[in-house]
Amino acid sequence: MTAVRNREIDIAVGDLEFDPHALKRKYEEERDRRVGPEGHGQYVPAIEGKFADYGKDPWVEPGFSRAPLTDHTEVIVAGGGFGGLLVGARLREAGFTDIRLIDEAGDFGGTWYWNRYPGAMCDIEAHIYMPLLEELNHAPKHRYAYASEMLEVSQKIGQRYGLYDKACFQTAITATHWLENEKKWLVETDRGDRLTATYFVLACGRQSLPKLPAIGGLDKFEGHAFHSSRWDYDYTGGAETGELTELRDKRVAVIGTGATAVQIVPEVAKWAKELYVFQRTPSAVSVRGQRETPPDYADMSKPAWQKERRENFQKIIAATPQDVDYVADGWTELTRRLKPVLSSKELAARLGRKPTSEEREFAAEIADYRVMNGIRSRVEEIVQDRATAEGLKPWYRWMCKRPCFHDDYLAAFNCPNVKLVDTQGRGVEEFTRHGIVVGDKEYKVDCVIFATGFEAGISYVRLTGFDIVGREGKRLSEHWRNGVRTLHGMTTDGFPNLFLMGGNQHTVAAVNAVHLLDEQASHVAHVIKQVRQRQFETIEPTTEAVDAYTEVIRSAPANKVLVNFYAGCTPGYYNGEGKATRSEDLFFGNRYGDGAMAFYRMLANWRQEGQLQGMMLQ
Repeated sequence: MTAVRNREIDIAVGDLEFDPHALKRKYEEERDRRVGPEGHGQYVPAIEGKFADYGKDPWVEPGFSRAPLTDHTEVIVAGGGFGGLLVGARLREAGFTDIRLIDEAGDFGGTWYWNRYPGAMCDIEAHIYMPLLEELNHAPKHRYAYASEMLEVSQKIGQRYGLYDKACFQTAITATHWLENEKKWLVETDRGDRLTATYFVLACGRQSLPKLPAIGGLDKFEGHAFHSSRWDYDYTGGAETGELTELRDKRVAVIGTGATAVQIVPEVAKWAKELYVFQRTPSAVSVRGQRETPPDYADMSKPAWQKERRENFQKIIAATPQDVDYVADGWTELTRRLKPVLSSKELAARLGRKPTSEEREFAAEIADYRVMNGIRSRVEEIVQDRATAEGLKPWYRWMCKRPCFHDDYLAAFNCPNVKLVDTQGRGVEEFTRHGIVVGDKEYKVDCVIFATGFEAGISYVRLTGFDIVGREGKRLSEHWRNGVRTLHGMTTDGFPNLFLMGGNQHTVAAVNAVHLLDEQASHVAHVIKQVRQRQFETIEPTTEAVDAYTEVIRSAPANKVLVNFYAGCTPGYYNGEGKATRSEDLFFGNRYGDGAMAFYRMLANWRQEGQLQGMMLQ
């Protein structure tokens, strides 16, 4: 808390019903008890070594095999989630028909192929989150679509745009090399494929590798265990809609209280004999307002209705005044309450002058405290047991962790079979043959569900499982040894005809990730179409253009502000589990500093100029 206090700023922020300095100390105390020496090292991958079984695909029949492929495709896309599907669709619209998507999963869907746990749904309104709704003429059934519908839409996209024709599922890319003499990419896979492509698009998703906590004794636990992204309905019974009847006589542990657990806990609570929820840090859980939506919920007859709705949402999130709030959900409501965090115009009006940086910081903290006080009050109103309610209160600023929205999570702790095990920030200490140890107590359980999320803040090599070898044998990992360097976050020098999709460093922080993916997909399709029309073979950014854009990112004041903000946050994947020291170490680090809409406008202006500025064609 900044020390600035004067009569003017006190009048501007209004009468305080709390002690901001006491809250600041409480936040710091709660953070300090959670910061450990391990950082990301406190987790292990759930797809390799002795934990490989946690990463197996439960949605396919075992024993799949096929003959190796050796053909050429104009475009190969690594990844069959929303990013890969969008770039495939936008390329089709641009006139490209020879497209191959490759994915380890058994179908399209990405995150929504893997996440089929009971209660799984998006936390961004379906009408702006789900891709290509206008093109598919698909009206979401609920305000927040459930996983089954998002898988259905993924399949519709694959069918509508002919992306199943050459898709390779249950296939992992193992190596990629640029063949300079042939002006094409060689893509090798674990199926023995040696494929070539004129263009290679990396759309692997940013959070796709399940992770487990590195807790001693995990491999000795004799009960049943699985990761939430590999739900075992053979064990629990039921389906994504519930009916987990096989848990009626089971003592179940859910480890984790993030966005996934917030959806899982209410469903498991309905069926388990006993449910223990092991918590390191509580989530900030606001009202979701889930409900069915009729076909006319949004005016889908208006051309570009989804784009307009997405942009309206994003502008409100960025505190840009709008005449109407099309989405009107927890995200936009709480953003309005946090407006001083994002805009100094209102503060200036209250002060009658331009505020100082210290005054802006003070007003931002006060607004944040008020929002979080409201969230903590909601816990008190809903959770009946006082000790449990205290344990579920989040003590950090609103964007320190991914905000959650759910209507039934907090109420689940009123069920007599549900117990919160608050580890006071330490986390689970060890597993025994029959249970879980926290402090001096062992909790006997039959089943452990890891709602521990996905690996974050990792390198592209770790994310994809392979390195990318460009001109003169240079590896992308070597090229980026001293930090990511790109033009617009989607291309890099020395790697012709390579395009990067997703919310990586050098793009922009976007609450609605699918909006970003669609903007990127349109951009990539435009660039590739321009190469064809101009009758060139290759395109890549010049070193000078990459240097210039990289400097734009590195010098953005917003990135420095992010480091300072997240340094005071409770540990989580946003800040490298409390160990981030630079913007590059942050989940949201090294981004375009002026925000999502400015980033999208910058790309649109670049395309409209028609010069392919910064690009080298051969």
